[in-house]
Amino acid sequence: EVQLVESGGGSVQNGGSLRLSCAASGFTLDGYGIGWIRQAPGKEREAVSYMSSTGDSIWRSRSVTGRFTISRDNAKNTIYLQMNSLKPEDTAVYFCVADRNLDPGILMKATIHHGLLEVWGQGTQVTVSS
Repeated sequence: EVQLVESGGGSVQNGGSLRLSCAASGFTLDGYGIGWIRQAPGKEREAVSYMSSTGDSIWRSRSVTGRFTISRDNAKNTIYLQMNSLKPEDTAVYFCVADRNLDPGILMKATIHHGLLEVWGQGTQVTVSS
């Protein structure tokens, strides 16, 4: 079965850090663009960050630039999101995604059109308290 499984979510205080992991199974991430999308309570989904299949192109939303870092380890078939200087407004469910044709524009469109992307994780909760 093709799937992405996130881990590493939890509760932290304002200014804290978390590292989300997303393990792929049933397929290899090699050749896939990867990304993270989040959804805060009562809000629309938001594209957070993107990395190309080769790792040489990265995009981050303005709200997380300078604080969040996306990375990948193809040998471990895993995606990561390092989140530093967390704020209460970062509280959300975080989803990792993968698609062979992914780019930042498609990532943003996928926040509305779920079916645009080949693989979604089930989501992991991140809660930041003030």
